[in-house]
Amino acid sequence: MSRRPSPIDDGLAALGLEIGQLVRFRGHTDKRFHDGVVLRRERDGSVGLRDERGRARAIPVDDIEIRVLGPRGGEQWIALCDAGGGLQLGLF
Repeated sequence: MSRRPSPIDDGLAALGLEIGQLVRFRGHTDKRFHDGVVLRRERDGSVGLRDERGRARAIPVDDIEIRVLGPRGGEQWIALCDAGGGLQLGLF
């Protein structure tokens, strides 16, 4: 009997990400931020995203930012590597 994969990706959970989460990432050529949607964790450790043009991308963790709500409800973007695995989100 074959085992079906879980809808929760443990590699993403370790980073504090979920499938379908909106993130932004730094482009390689223009160094601007672009919107993306989380798809999966890649074998090389990067995060698989779908960008605003519908293209699949593998982006290093250091180039990804996540959206959090600040203490007054305002939107802030912080680097994924500074988020501490998602454990401290929304507490500052």
